[in-house]
Amino acid sequence: MAEEIDVVPKTFRGLVESADRKFARVRDFPSYGRAQGQHYLQKVFKAYMTLWKYQQDNRTELIKAGLKRWEIGEIAGRIGQLYFGQYTRTSEARFLVEAYVFYEAILKRRYFEGCKLKDLGVRFKELRFYARFLLVLLILNRTEMVKVVVEKLRALVDDCNANFRETNFKEWKLVVQEIVRFMNADTNFTIPSARPFRYCAMFDCHPNSVPYVARFHAKKVLKFRDAILMSYHRKEVKFAELTLDSYRMMQCLEWEPSGSSYQRHPAEPKENGVAVDYSGTSGLIDMNLVADMTDPTLPPNPKKAILYRPSVTHFVAVLATICEELRPESIILVYLSASGKPTHINASPVETSGRSKQTTKNKLVSHNSLEQNFSAPESHINGKEGSGDYYDDYLWLGSKGNGGSSNLYPVDIVPFTRRPLFLIVDSDSSHAFKAVFVTVEITVSHLVFSSEFLFIYGVAYSINYYEFQVLHGAERGEKAALLLSPLRPVFKDPSHADITQNGSQFTFFLTAPLQAFCQTVGFSLSDCTTEVLNTAENILSTAFSKWEVILCKSPSLDLVWAQVLSDPFLRRLIIRFIFCRAVLYAFCPPEESDQYLPVCLPQLPTSLSAKADAVQSSVSKLATHLKVADCFHFDDT
Repeated sequence: MAEEIDVVPKTFRGLVESADRKFARVRDFPSYGRAQGQHYLQKVFKAYMTLWKYQQDNRTELIKAGLKRWEIGEIAGRIGQLYFGQYTRTSEARFLVEAYVFYEAILKRRYFEGCKLKDLGVRFKELRFYARFLLVLLILNRTEMVKVVVEKLRALVDDCNANFRETNFKEWKLVVQEIVRFMNADTNFTIPSARPFRYCAMFDCHPNSVPYVARFHAKKVLKFRDAILMSYHRKEVKFAELTLDSYRMMQCLEWEPSGSSYQRHPAEPKENGVAVDYSGTSGLIDMNLVADMTDPTLPPNPKKAILYRPSVTHFVAVLATICEELRPESIILVYLSASGKPTHINASPVETSGRSKQTTKNKLVSHNSLEQNFSAPESHINGKEGSGDYYDDYLWLGSKGNGGSSNLYPVDIVPFTRRPLFLIVDSDSSHAFKAVFVTVEITVSHLVFSSEFLFIYGVAYSINYYEFQVLHGAERGEKAALLLSPLRPVFKDPSHADITQNGSQFTFFLTAPLQAFCQTVGFSLSDCTTEVLNTAENILSTAFSKWEVILCKSPSLDLVWAQVLSDPFLRRLIIRFIFCRAVLYAFCPPEESDQYLPVCLPQLPTSLSAKADAVQSSVSKLATHLKVADCFHFDDT
């Protein structure tokens, strides 16, 4: 009889050990590239679902045998981890929602809170659960629930400090500080009425331009399915390994469900005004919630590999893997947000706008002339490095290795232009990429060959170097599309220029243009009325719709842009770039516009340049509506 009673707990423990062994093998699977262990991942999911169902069916016997509530919570947490891992590999919203469902069940049923034992191990499990749940909530924009969980995490850290004085919880205090800092910087928390970062058909699909986009046909059409997002700045706003810039760009490259998930949900479940107590023995989880939070009518999200402080070799390996697996007629987006070399970091104060702006010499290499573009080989030939050295500008990825493993040079990207590439660089060294990715045309009369060197305008260059420098375009296979940030941000209020507090200005324009505009001119959206905000959004929507029509009708639109114009995500980025450039052109000091303006390569049609009437008139209308027109200098608009 006793042996029959022991069968259930023994079977349960066996299932737990088997599932845990399988989990240990998949926990560190890479989140990029074709899943080599997809078959094994299915085995792990099956093991945990079997385990979960078994504890549900035998809950009474297991509790009599000593099953603790935190053990049930740990199983649910592992399932949540598996689903979140699948989301990071596929970017499929349904996996993120599944993770949310299990984590929410742990919170509502108080699986960890029900344990009153002074068990340090259990407390650490609960701390990790809150941290993982917060990451899911941030990505889902569950702002009210985030606030609730943050308070629970803060209280738990304080309780652990009081009851386990011999243990240092400094790292968990930093986790609390990180999430609070993130909440203060994320406009989803500071501006509740702000529109979502994700692509929303209600707001981002403009009826007037839809027919033109639908009829637009380029000689070649590329599909956007894969992206790499990398962001690192010293002391920047982040939570775990998700920086504010990467978070904004990640959200910008996903679909916003049109159903209930856009609505603000209450933080605590209530029935007849009384909070529901889920601390009972029920282990059921409402899986129907998944159907309520997903939208099956939407296309799949582009897959995104999000990297934080990678070594250059790791970044190149990820990029090479994705390029190798890229489907035919597809394009990969690479987003890089990082500081330039250490000498560029805070080399000079950020400029502010106003009539009394002072002229400041640009310390970065502009690469505007032929001599500047080819200055590196001369310095190498002479055995010295000058300020115009070809290897003088790079992005510092912040890895902990030596300098070489942290420095990403523009030439590191060139081999991957054999596949279609949409490159966004947000850095004070961004214009260094312009020198590498622009094909330099030189007439034969300017070239003099020798056995070892090529002489251009009387200057000697290594032939091998010259061949590497100009082999771009057909020789590499594809011409890249580039969106390059200004070398410096510019704000009316200097306090907004701190990237460690507010994120990057350029990335903000690409992901939340109205909010970025208001931040630039010092206009507080949180204090304005809903009517003012909606009118401003409508002005932008009208402008964006008009610009989309101009792009579709333009005979001078380069094929690089034409072949991606049908993709809603990339088209929206291009339109927002046009807006960003126009705003900064009218806002920054005219005599120093080069360092304050973003650059696109190849050039977009002149009908949408920063000076074009169709563009400046829209910016002027928005500025007038928000009563900040005195911050700008418009060209007779």
